[in-house]
Amino acid sequence: MDYNSTRKPLILPEYGRHIHKMVDYAKTIEDRNERTRCAHSIVSVMGNLFPHLRDVSDFKHKLWDHIAIMSDFELDIDYPYEPPRPDNFSAKPDPVPYNDFKIHYRHYGRLIEQMILKAIDMEEGELKSYFVSLIANHMRKSLINWNKDHANDERIKIDMETLSGGKLSPTIKEIRLLDNRDHHNPKGGRRRNFSRKKQ
Repeated sequence: MDYNSTRKPLILPEYGRHIHKMVDYAKTIEDRNERTRCAHSIVSVMGNLFPHLRDVSDFKHKLWDHIAIMSDFELDIDYPYEPPRPDNFSAKPDPVPYNDFKIHYRHYGRLIEQMILKAIDMEEGELKSYFVSLIANHMRKSLINWNKDHANDERIKIDMETLSGGKLSPTIKEIRLLDNRDHHNPKGGRRRNFSRKKQ
C-alpha cells in the first residue's frame, strides 16, 4: 500500500499532491520552452482551485511564487514575474520593537494613563469634570474585574492622584457622576433611559 506517510512531504498542502506531481514532472522536461508552457498550464490549474481569489491583487504573481516554492526553486523557466529566492525564506525577520513605557498599575492599563494625561492638559470646566468622571468610571470597572472589594471611591481618588502626579484630585461627586442615572451631560442634554417599562 502507498500511504501518505511514506510519500514525499507536500511543500504547500493546500494545492494537493497532484499539483506537486505536475511541478515535479515539469522539472524533468528537457526543453526550456516546453517547460515554460507546462508551467503556464500548471498555474492555470492552480488558479482554478481558488476561483474566489481571481480578483485579488497580485493573485497571478502569488501563483508563480508558489510554483517556484513547490519546485524547491529548481524549475528553470521564463517566469513572468521576478521569482522568489530561497534566502528570502531562510533569513531571520527583523526584531519587533517593544514599547519601553512602564505601566504603573497594570489592572488599569496604558489607556487609562493616557486619558489621565489628556485630562491634565484640559482647561478647567464642566467638560473636564465630565471627562474625569469617565476616567473614574473606567477605573472602577477595572478594579471590579481585578478585585471588587477594593473598588471604592477613595481608592479611585488616590490612584488618580498618583497617576496624575497630584495634578488631578477628583471629588466624590465627579467620581460618582456616572452612577447617577439622571445626570446631565456637558452639552446640556439629559441622558435618556431606554429601559422598557413592564406592561
